Amino acid sequence: MKKALIIGAGPAGLTAAYELLTKSNDIEVTVFEESDCFGGISKTVAYKDNRMDMGGHRFFSKVPQVNEWWENMLPMQGAPSYDDILLERNIPLASKGPNPEKQNRVMLVRHRVSRILFDAKFYDYPVSLKPETFKNMGLLNTIKVGFSYLKSLIHKLPEDNLENFYINRFGKKLYSMFFEYYTENLWGRHPRDIDASWGAQRVKGLSITAVLKDIFGKIFKRKNRKVETSLIEEFKYPKLGPGQLWDVTAEEIEKLGGTIIKNAKVVEFNKNDDNIINSLVYEKNGERITVDGDYFISSMPVKDLVAGMNDVPKEPSRIAVGLPYRDYMTLGVLVSKLNLKNKTNIKTVGNIVPDCWVYVQDRNVKMGRFQIYNNWSPYMVKDLDNTVWIGLEYFVNEGDDFWEMSEEEFAEIGISEMLKLELIDSRDTVLDYHMEKVKKAYPAYFDTYDEIDKLIEYLKTIDNLYCVGRNGQHRYNNIDHSMMTSFEAVKNILSNNKDKSNIWNVNTEKEYHEEKNS
Repeated sequence: MKKALIIGAGPAGLTAAYELLTKSNDIEVTVFEESDCFGGISKTVAYKDNRMDMGGHRFFSKVPQVNEWWENMLPMQGAPSYDDILLERNIPLASKGPNPEKQNRVMLVRHRVSRILFDAKFYDYPVSLKPETFKNMGLLNTIKVGFSYLKSLIHKLPEDNLENFYINRFGKKLYSMFFEYYTENLWGRHPRDIDASWGAQRVKGLSITAVLKDIFGKIFKRKNRKVETSLIEEFKYPKLGPGQLWDVTAEEIEKLGGTIIKNAKVVEFNKNDDNIINSLVYEKNGERITVDGDYFISSMPVKDLVAGMNDVPKEPSRIAVGLPYRDYMTLGVLVSKLNLKNKTNIKTVGNIVPDCWVYVQDRNVKMGRFQIYNNWSPYMVKDLDNTVWIGLEYFVNEGDDFWEMSEEEFAEIGISEMLKLELIDSRDTVLDYHMEKVKKAYPAYFDTYDEIDKLIEYLKTIDNLYCVGRNGQHRYNNIDHSMMTSFEAVKNILSNNKDKSNIWNVNTEKEYHEEKNS
């Protein structure tokens, strides 16, 4: 029997394992996971019965295979959730779907609200063209934004960096208000120093023009109008957070006979003279263990993958060493009251603001974003009626001053910035807090990234190696993209296809996978 060794139990790794086990009877599957939990950066962390979503994960895809896969693992709700009931909210329900009040294995339908907090005012993201937006901006700024955008239509800048990419789509004024500082805070680099391909991948098709088209499409009820991912109004979400999907998948993998080894850090790959990998080495409990295999599916960071290989040529090795990442820290803060007023027409439990997350565009704080877990799922919060559970998100580098802080030091900064942003009016409202860190959360698009094609060409020459997922391809993939790389990898293994182009081409086309017709 052939052996498939899969590195990483995140979306890509677990998808690959499940697909192999359900589509083949003659491949033995083993997954190696460095941590003690599933989901990678899509994991859910439970702290005193309050749950934290690492980074915020909306489940939305136009790919039928992905939607069917999610439905198989977590069927759509067939009855209202706790907050649906309280708010008498009408939502689409699946015929014979599970009741989230009685069953855990269920996917909820949630309303999407994401806004920008700028100059102590809320702006829709993407920026909408409604009276409240113009009122918040003021007449002078509105005029400047309008003329700036018109100029961007007439005079296009070369898209050789992320700054020019944004200016071409939103105009310089709007870019400076809503994109420049946030992007620099996220990556630790100014947008002019970041490859434009990151923007092309994350905001494909999104621009003022796209917003206008969407508005007029709604007004005239145009059929088959295309909706960009950032304009969708509803999404799916696991009852107990994104990690629940991967916990369920891991259970199914083990039922099918797959093996998952936790706390197993893969550190070496042994290639023979024919450039074929024949074994890997992992560390667990202080031991180094070698395992032979026939197929190697890697969702581990490319930098670490190449570093663990023998006989890598100088150029691919140099490029891999130089690939940058951005790390992530979040502080879950439980409060008795949120100071922000709900001025929308969206009903919420406790009348809190309805946002899933808020982008912070304030140069006086280091906080990049905050999540309101109550709005993701009512089951993320132990006491939904009397507390608000929020996550303060910071983008950092492993080893920097933030990364080395104790939980108490980090909490002091986070709570101080909550006061500065007027999210709370007193420290007395803080009931509890909890810190989490995620290494290599975001593969970055600078330094040697502009040479990554050379590295990819080298990795393609290793016949039995398949690189999948966000870190496996050093590409800012969404969950569905990561899963699709594994779908393609499994197809190649089962058909003995040595050409890896289909795997690497996922999420590189101009039309975004999360675009849909409605």
